[in-house]
Amino acid sequence: MIRGLSDLHGVTRLLAIAGVPRASYYKWQTTEPMRVEKQMRDYEIKKHMMAIHMAHPEFGYPRMMIALWESGFRVNHKKVSRLMKDLAIQSVIRKKRKHSNYTPSHVYPNRLKRQFHAIGPQQKMVTDITYISDGTDFHYLSVIQDLFNNEIVAWQLSRRNDVKLVLDTIEQWTRKRDVSEAVLHSDQGFQYTSQAYNTRLEAFSVKGSHSRKATCLDNACIESFFSHLKTEKLYINQCKSESEIHQAVEDYIYYYNYQRFQAKLKQRAPIEYRHALAA
Repeated sequence: MIRGLSDLHGVTRLLAIAGVPRASYYKWQTTEPMRVEKQMRDYEIKKHMMAIHMAHPEFGYPRMMIALWESGFRVNHKKVSRLMKDLAIQSVIRKKRKHSNYTPSHVYPNRLKRQFHAIGPQQKMVTDITYISDGTDFHYLSVIQDLFNNEIVAWQLSRRNDVKLVLDTIEQWTRKRDVSEAVLHSDQGFQYTSQAYNTRLEAFSVKGSHSRKATCLDNACIESFFSHLKTEKLYINQCKSESEIHQAVEDYIYYYNYQRFQAKLKQRAPIEYRHALAA
């Protein structure tokens, strides 16, 4: 109000009427652009948080913070917690899982040991499963990635997170390529420690490799791909059915393999990089 009326009545008189110190007024004028910029940035963060919450209603502020970091918003946990309160969103509490008596059939040594560089294709492969919500149900995406050029060489989508999903993904991979002596690294999920999985790897002379328990960084590359898929495609598209999810995943993997350049690959896309080295 003082700034708006200053041309008519003068700042000194208005400050005296309002009882505002002159120094405080000019400090406010100096810092106002910074406040406006902060409000605009918070608005962008809030929009992104709502998109993440719709896709992952189970995220509390710690996982929300990680998702924001992966999208380029470097905010601390206190700010994330405050903004979630402003938006009146909170994680959907999951039911506690019943204790499982499952005993792994086969656990492989960690052959990768976080050495994610490969000097040629089909040497070091990583695989994992992530879940995708359509707003009502969960769908499960299984992926195999080649660490030589980060190419996604096989993927399958299913309504069930089971051994069949993993075996179908391996079937797609082995149908396309000679995989003998390749290392296939995964976590210690029940699918990857099952006898059926071990048998399938032995049939194709593939060397299994497992992360240490509760150590997601042992499989960081595939986690990074899932993060890109969700933040660059799925959070934006908000798929409402299995067919929409399938199309979105198919479109993104094509884009990722053929068009999305990576600094690691000398600013080339994965398949372009592989072809360039083969030429």
